[in-house]
Amino acid sequence: MSSAEIIILITLTIANGWFSWVVSIKDKRYHGIFRFISFESIIILVLLNYPVWFKDPLAWYQVISWILLAGSILVAFFGFYLFYHYGKPDDGMEETTVLITTGLYRYIRHPLYLSLILGGFGVLMKDLHRFQIIFSLVNLSALYLTARVEEKEMLRKFGREYENYMKGTKMFIPFIL
Repeated sequence: MSSAEIIILITLTIANGWFSWVVSIKDKRYHGIFRFISFESIIILVLLNYPVWFKDPLAWYQVISWILLAGSILVAFFGFYLFYHYGKPDDGMEETTVLITTGLYRYIRHPLYLSLILGGFGVLMKDLHRFQIIFSLVNLSALYLTARVEEKEMLRKFGREYENYMKGTKMFIPFIL
């Protein structure tokens, strides 16, 4: 990594840490710890792969990359829309006051984490090398752990309603996982 890339990494890591603290961790929503790791992995993946972002744009791996990245953006858009429109976040950012069970949330419990999974794998497909694969797996693991911790928090908050919701939906992929 060049010195400019290291400065960017340090700056984004500090911003990521501040965001994780302010939005989640300081209020004892500990899923923010694993989400920090996920964001950090994606930042590193982008820094590793930006030099080849538009190289060979019609190669099979680039096409898959763009499909995954576009899917990530779509899922994030609809997930955020539903989150803010129906979840009625108490703090304006994360703390929902109403359990969302419509739209994407009707089929999966974590569409916003799915968008990060798709985005991480989309960036990975830009340049498939050992370190990129490792950081993609770290991202996937961190998002799985984020979802598990958050589900415990939601069970405490919404109780049986969330428990029933979990029985009728999958974590990330409708009807599968």
